[in-house]
Amino acid sequence: MSGDVVRFEASEEFARRMDAEDALRPYREEFLFPDHGGEPAIYFVGNSLGLQPRKAKAYVLEALEDWEKLGVEGHFRGAHPWMPYHEFLTEQTARLVGAHPLEVVVMNTLSVNLHLMLVSFYRPTPERPKILMEAGAFPSDQYAVASQVRFHGFDPERDILRLAPRPGEETLRPEDILETLERHGREIALVLLGNVNYLTGQAFDMAAISRAAHKQGCRVGFDLAHGAGNLQLSLHDDGPDFAVWCSYKYLNGGPGTLGGVFVHERHARDKALPRFAGWWGHDKQTRFQMGPDFDPMPGAEGWMLSNPPILQLAALRASMELFDRATMPALRRKSERLTGYLEFLLDRLPPGFVRVITPRDSKQRGAQLSLRFSKEPRRLLEKLNAAGIHCDFRSPDVIRAAPAPLYTSFHDVYRFAGVLERHARD
Repeated sequence: MSGDVVRFEASEEFARRMDAEDALRPYREEFLFPDHGGEPAIYFVGNSLGLQPRKAKAYVLEALEDWEKLGVEGHFRGAHPWMPYHEFLTEQTARLVGAHPLEVVVMNTLSVNLHLMLVSFYRPTPERPKILMEAGAFPSDQYAVASQVRFHGFDPERDILRLAPRPGEETLRPEDILETLERHGREIALVLLGNVNYLTGQAFDMAAISRAAHKQGCRVGFDLAHGAGNLQLSLHDDGPDFAVWCSYKYLNGGPGTLGGVFVHERHARDKALPRFAGWWGHDKQTRFQMGPDFDPMPGAEGWMLSNPPILQLAALRASMELFDRATMPALRRKSERLTGYLEFLLDRLPPGFVRVITPRDSKQRGAQLSLRFSKEPRRLLEKLNAAGIHCDFRSPDVIRAAPAPLYTSFHDVYRFAGVLERHARD
């Protein structure tokens, strides 16, 4: 697949030709697929839980065997000692999200990390108490923000500004976000957005939002749950104060696995910044002196609380190695072609049957297309499952389809569109 422009064709031959020319095709063999009649299922729910890398089991077993043979000495001995284990993922993670190694750490889960960041970066005052977020943010983020606002003695109904699409529209207009910052910026303590909305699949311009918010004196954070491993990110250059993400979706780290944190390097050595402290965030050069006073490590590691779960890190390491080899620029190019091909096939379906609510501009979306159906969407989901195609449903009528480029083929997209067409014509 060379060049940037592809002339799509609605034929199985074309889909197979695209797969044959795909330089990333070998990565598909690195994953384990659910079985459907003796064949790999078509898996379009990597935006919910990614597939298991083949090497994940071996890496977890390695850690278990070290525990068996070495006991506590496994912290310091073996091929991958546990004491520095999270550091084995640091440089890969930095490349994945476009950051410096100092700025990232793998730890905790997303909502825990979000609360830790809010402790440091949501510092409301009577003159500037507000948080700006999406009206359609993932519920966990809404709960976390409301609880933090109440904790500081403010009123979520008054002090959370919720960005909503214009009447009759599905997604936010970028200019409306910037206009809200211009109008209310002096009241806003923190801007917190998901850089890809979980329902609509809309992606936001993090650099433009960060610049506009900082101009107004606001702090800026992003939830990258649907962005990490999906979009080509440049967190350091875009300049938000922090970002958090999970690793069980596009990053294929396994159910409930550890998340990640980015803290911009301008905060790296600010020891006066309020934070919740824990032993693992203490300067590792003096950690085992067991002193009573907390001395945070520079950078994102200074927000760590406890020693991380090694088995989860091991499973995530298997996937992060694949991302590092494939590279996000290459994955993003394939992703744009996969979603472009899916959109092309959807446009050929009977008029009125399906509407793509995700922006058509590839710069405003990732691997997910959110599809609103006019004809029995729940029955359609049953047909997809019966055909060995895994998608997910969001009430009342949205099916989310996410052809993740590490393991999705163009032929998968072609087959998916074929099931939709048959349902449309039933």
